[in-house]
Amino acid sequence: MSGPAPRPPGTLGQRAEALARCFLEARGCRTLAANYRCPMGEIDLVVEDGKTLVYVEVRYRRSAAYGGGLESVDAHKQRRLIRAALHFQQHHRGVGRRAQRFDVVAISPGSPGAQVDWVRDAFQAE
Repeated sequence: MSGPAPRPPGTLGQRAEALARCFLEARGCRTLAANYRCPMGEIDLVVEDGKTLVYVEVRYRRSAAYGGGLESVDAHKQRRLIRAALHFQQHHRGVGRRAQRFDVVAISPGSPGAQVDWVRDAFQAE
C-alpha cells in the first residue's frame, strides 16, 4: 500500500514566504529582495517598512508541539541572519545608513486559511 505522493521540496516553504510577502505588502511594506542568499546564510525577505529596512525570517509551523515560529529562530539562526544582513548591506549601497530591524513572520494553519503573526523587532543585532 502506498501513501500520498511526496510534495516537491520547498513547496510549503515557498507558499509560506509568498503569503508573508503578500501580508507585509498589504500592510504597506515594499519588497526589496526575496530569498537573498550569500555564503553567510539566507534572508527570506528584505522589505522597507516606511524608512526602516527590515530583514524578515518566515517560519511555517504545522503545529506548536515543538514551539511556535518565533521560538524556532534560535540564537544560531539569529547569528546567521545577522551575518547575511551584514553581507546584504555591504553589497547594496546606502542601506547601511538606514534604521534596520529583524522581524519574524510566523505562519500556522488556521480556520479559515492561515494564521499569520508578524513579530516586529523580534531580535537585535549585537
